[in-house]
Amino acid sequence: MAEIRYIKAVNQALADAMEADPTVFLIGEDIGAAGGSFKATRDLLDKFGPERVYDSPISEAAITGMAVGAALTGMRPVVEIMFMDFTTLSMDMLVNQAAKARSMFGGQGSVPMVLRTPHGGGLNAGPQHSQCLEAWFAHVPGLRVVCPSNPADAYGLLRAAIDDPDPVIVVENKALYAMKGDLPDDREPIEIGKGRIVRPGRDATVVSYGAAVAMAQTAAETMAEEGIEVEVIDLRSIQPWDEDLVLESLTRTHNLVVAHEAVEAFGVGAEIVARMADIGFDQLDGPILRVGAPFAPSPFGKTLEDAYRPDASQIVAALRRTLA
Repeated sequence: MAEIRYIKAVNQALADAMEADPTVFLIGEDIGAAGGSFKATRDLLDKFGPERVYDSPISEAAITGMAVGAALTGMRPVVEIMFMDFTTLSMDMLVNQAAKARSMFGGQGSVPMVLRTPHGGGLNAGPQHSQCLEAWFAHVPGLRVVCPSNPADAYGLLRAAIDDPDPVIVVENKALYAMKGDLPDDREPIEIGKGRIVRPGRDATVVSYGAAVAMAQTAAETMAEEGIEVEVIDLRSIQPWDEDLVLESLTRTHNLVVAHEAVEAFGVGAEIVARMADIGFDQLDGPILRVGAPFAPSPFGKTLEDAYRPDASQIVAALRRTLA
């Protein structure tokens, strides 16, 4: 088992998938010689050549449209969109074409493509480069959405996404790219739709994904100092999400908080809260609470961005409120 950075795990997953399957190719802006904005595709041009690592023009709509067409003809394209904010320019191809193809063709055609894109703040990149838009894509039938929280999951979920017969959005929190973690020697894809218990507990459950998982763990450690044991769940996959795992945990702990970096209003957390209030109502000892960003654009300034982004202290406050 080797220690590896998150961004290197992404790079390794791409290289391994391209080695294993000649139909896998990469397309995006500056992903060739430059290695991508965050260096996720570093050295892959030298290894696989320009026919499989394709530096595209600056047109997210064209990039995604080319990928949809290639996928429909049997290829497995992996698109890199430099910032998740720029997926706005890919929405027609993703939402109206890729997501609908299997249904429109009566199950006779599919779009086995992946779109990788970084979301989130922490780099003071401002309101047009820091958004978390995963709820948009999770709302669209036909799209799958995953968001890894650590290097091993970044590898395993990306491999699973590339193997999937339908379009998958892989959301990578750019503040995690430098994170170090263990990558198993026997690397395998991670099943999309299956979460994991990061920390077991008996008094409350925190459900999170991406960068919020580390916040939830810090909050759990704080509560443990007071004798309160918090169970932390990493969803890994947002669409589909592991409803059974969350309900099983709620059945044990009887208190639930959902935390994510995205804006709280109309977010992924709202769906989880609504579903658990429906099927898990009898298990609740307190209100289900959400922790997320305020309903405002992400600010540029470091001090303002720090205040804007959710943190462990807000999760602790939510836990205390529901336990009260």
